[in-house]
Amino acid sequence: MFDTGVLTGSSAAATDSRIGVRDGVADDARDTTVRELQERIRGMQRRSLDTRALPTHPALGALLPGGALAAGGAYAVADSTTLALGMLQGPSAAGSWCAVVGLPDLGAEAAGGLGLDLERLVLVPHPGEQWLSVVSALIDVVTVVLVRAPAQANPRAPRVGEAAASRLGSRLRQRESVLVSLGDWPGASARLRVTESSWAGLGSGFGHLAGRQVTVASASRSWEGRERSRRLWLPAPDGRVAPVDAVTPVESAPRGHDTPHPPRPLRRVVASR
Repeated sequence: MFDTGVLTGSSAAATDSRIGVRDGVADDARDTTVRELQERIRGMQRRSLDTRALPTHPALGALLPGGALAAGGAYAVADSTTLALGMLQGPSAAGSWCAVVGLPDLGAEAAGGLGLDLERLVLVPHPGEQWLSVVSALIDVVTVVLVRAPAQANPRAPRVGEAAASRLGSRLRQRESVLVSLGDWPGASARLRVTESSWAGLGSGFGHLAGRQVTVASASRSWEGRERSRRLWLPAPDGRVAPVDAVTPVESAPRGHDTPHPPRPLRRVVASR
């Protein structure tokens, strides 16, 4: 009833061939899995050990840990919209997309005057109560996001918590993006603030504002509690950000009535810090 004979030579060869094919497929699958795991591990190591630096304005590099904006990092700028926009100038000039969230009074002309490429600038003046979701979505598509949290404009609004900042930080690292906060931000890599400011270009009751010199101080955990500071034009007479020693000083208008042109009344100026 049953065949109990041994396998013939041809049958045994066919069986061995099928087994060899199955073993070969299994080996290929294992090799593919191992290679994928190796690539993931190497990618994680690169993100943790070799943080990519973004193009940064040279005048601001000395105020940042590592001399540049670090991909995946968050930075806080206290009460100076001009300085915060200056942080975006380097990446923007290099061709990166940037976004500004929660600054309804910011004009495109002011951003363009500081060197930002308006063709690659996204403005979200009124993000609403879900502003963190808006920022998170923007991180997926742009390189640098400048945000003013509602608590900075309205003291009654809830502040950014450590947990929310940590979640957003993970997304920044995954996308290799940068967040610049106008106001404090939990876990910021550096905190910058203007400690001294003076305008140039005014004479004895006449003239016009030509530029502003500021002292910017920066604090970072990387510097073990020490601060760094630098004297900058913010902005210089030509509208750019620059070290004070890199720009020809602006002469004040001459005193008295021996000027070649009659004095003109000053317009009231409301300048952002």
